[in-house]
Amino acid sequence: MKTKIKKLMVSLSLVGAAFGSTVTSTTAMADSSGAVKYPIVLVHGLSGFDSVLGDYFYGVKGELSGVGATQVYTPQITGWDSDEARGEELLAYIQDVLAATGAEKVNLMGHSQGGTTSRYVAAVRPDLVASVTSIGSPHYGSKVGNLFNETVLEGPAIAIGNAIGSMIALVSGDPSQESNAIGAIKALNEEGASEYTAKYPQGVRSGSCKDTPSYNAGSWWWPNWVKDYSVNDGQHQVNGVRYYSWSGTYNAIVDSNVLDPLDGVLALANALHSGQANDGLVERCSSHMGDVIRDDYTLNHGDEINGFFGLGGLWSSAPLPIYSSQARRLKSAGL
Repeated sequence: MKTKIKKLMVSLSLVGAAFGSTVTSTTAMADSSGAVKYPIVLVHGLSGFDSVLGDYFYGVKGELSGVGATQVYTPQITGWDSDEARGEELLAYIQDVLAATGAEKVNLMGHSQGGTTSRYVAAVRPDLVASVTSIGSPHYGSKVGNLFNETVLEGPAIAIGNAIGSMIALVSGDPSQESNAIGAIKALNEEGASEYTAKYPQGVRSGSCKDTPSYNAGSWWWPNWVKDYSVNDGQHQVNGVRYYSWSGTYNAIVDSNVLDPLDGVLALANALHSGQANDGLVERCSSHMGDVIRDDYTLNHGDEINGFFGLGGLWSSAPLPIYSSQARRLKSAGL
């Protein structure tokens, strides 16, 4: 019975999204620069949700529709589980999207673990995926994840993770979802990430992480120094799937917002990365996959999704234009 109800809810949400897309498209004709060929699916990360007192990707749908990307979907998959398990849920959702829209493929944009989960779907069903864009995703794991792997903190972390996952599943409308915090912790530590990439290497940077060089794109008398992020690129295209990534780094003292409670947590986590540049949870060097758009936006892990109602630091980058810029990039690539 729960399964039937869940399928009905998914079907209704897809129909509603498709209808909303039709309505929005008539008002967004002024700018179609990001009118992508395939629907966009925004994939949440660890402990994430589609909408609970506000969207997980806060304001992103509106930003994308403003440039003509009107078919945007936000699945609710298990917040605490392995990438393979989450990936199977995501795959089922994608198949529902394709059935509802008539599209052949989707563009996946995944934040945090949503990026590594999207890699699974692209690896096992590349025929259904046009592109994967990861946002602050721990492709090489995270030192914060290491803290909970086979240490005295693992047990409490598992209990808390399962409890949080069950609560999110309940308030987001799908209490039948079961959490597996052990799988989630394994997915986010460096050892687990290495094992995962050995099975699903598509797009992930090979070799060591490099410092980002700069070059003068101007002249000696009017210099224009530009950073070359491509030194940390992975394969741009594998089995017909295009891969992209972007992420942030920040100074916890200067770039936090005292009104955002998540910033306090990330400020503490910021000190756990052995001096490596990071967004609070994920190191810069761990975020690289495919075409590295940029790995040093002034954003912490929550600000990458315009989190907590869009509260950012005074000097933070504006996250929403990054999403519309990526939609334009996908359109230019015929995706």
